[in-house]
Amino acid sequence: MRRRDDEKEKRIKDAVIELMLEEGFHGTSISKIARKAEVSPATVYIYYESKEAMLQSIYLEYSEEVYDYLLARVRPDMDGTQLIETLIREFYAYMLNHREAFSFVEQFSGCPALSSQCSGKKGICHIFELLSSLKEAHIVKPYSDEILSALIFSPVKTIAADSRKSRREQEALLEEMIQIVQDAILI
Repeated sequence: MRRRDDEKEKRIKDAVIELMLEEGFHGTSISKIARKAEVSPATVYIYYESKEAMLQSIYLEYSEEVYDYLLARVRPDMDGTQLIETLIREFYAYMLNHREAFSFVEQFSGCPALSSQCSGKKGICHIFELLSSLKEAHIVKPYSDEILSALIFSPVKTIAADSRKSRREQEALLEEMIQIVQDAILI
């Protein structure tokens, strides 16, 4: 039995993300992944039983990573204004600093046949728990967790994805959006 090697696994994940963004699901094969990761196709199967299992595993890992990243930046002493600003700014920073992984997650989540088979996403549940606690403390309005999450995070994606805007223009839009979201959801 061959041992798992963290470096090889990282190269495989990086190859998957790069190929998925370049060639899409159907253009990404195990042989292409292995070639890009500089491993044999048999090595890929040590880590993942199939292409679909591999994509789902990597999707779950990176989609959870963003929530862990955000929650690690929230402090208990923050008021509602600070908390909303932190979630928005840190989500924007994550998107800029992890552009390829984030793009992979977005592309994958747009494929219902694959993303629907991924269950047990804990990170979004923790975000929803945070939002629920803010509602219970009468800090945010009693909108559904899904609506609150969409109001906080979806506009950030739009701003960060607009390649026609400079970083300075994006940050100005982010400032405006933070104010709008705070006004819309804070009590």
